[in-house]
Amino acid sequence: MDLSPANTTTDYLDLSLREFLDLVASGGPAPGGGSVAAVAVALAGGLAGMAARLSTGQLADAPWLADLADASRRRVAPLARADAEAYGRVLDAHRLPREHNPEIRTERVRDALSEAADVPLAVAEVGNEVAGIAARLMEEGNPNLEGDAMTAVILADAGVRAAAALAEINLSSANVEDNRLGRANELVDNTAAIVRRATEGHRRG
Repeated sequence: MDLSPANTTTDYLDLSLREFLDLVASGGPAPGGGSVAAVAVALAGGLAGMAARLSTGQLADAPWLADLADASRRRVAPLARADAEAYGRVLDAHRLPREHNPEIRTERVRDALSEAADVPLAVAEVGNEVAGIAARLMEEGNPNLEGDAMTAVILADAGVRAAAALAEINLSSANVEDNRLGRANELVDNTAAIVRRATEGHRRG
């Protein structure tokens, strides 16, 4: 499936931070939880990239880790807008009149919800990757950036958990049972394990 956003929704990446926060807090239906989860993971990727660039004295592959973090950030950031687009299609399906052909309306709502589950699932995939990068930097990178790397790990974990929960809600609402729910749970478990390893090592240190 193509997760690239259409052009009918504001490109959140073009907004100032203040504008985006105000938009989240506004009375509109979007940006919502999925968009915020995507931004959280993107911020975690940014912190990981910074920590990597400042860890060249500790890690020979720090530039490679920085590139990985940058790629993850660039991949997940546009999903903030894609999530809003997907939710808009769910709302459009719900607005279809019930009286003409309720079966078609039900099918379109179900299809839109199922499609909307793909975006947060993609966010969770990237969040899991970012958590792994940041954990490596937390454990072996520049000790002066340990707090930043830890923040990236925890922020990525929050993004994964939120995104996986949203995917589960959409799939449940659509009455869809496929491997996506299992993958979402797997990503939550994998990322939680990364957090445990990283934070336990921090406490022992």
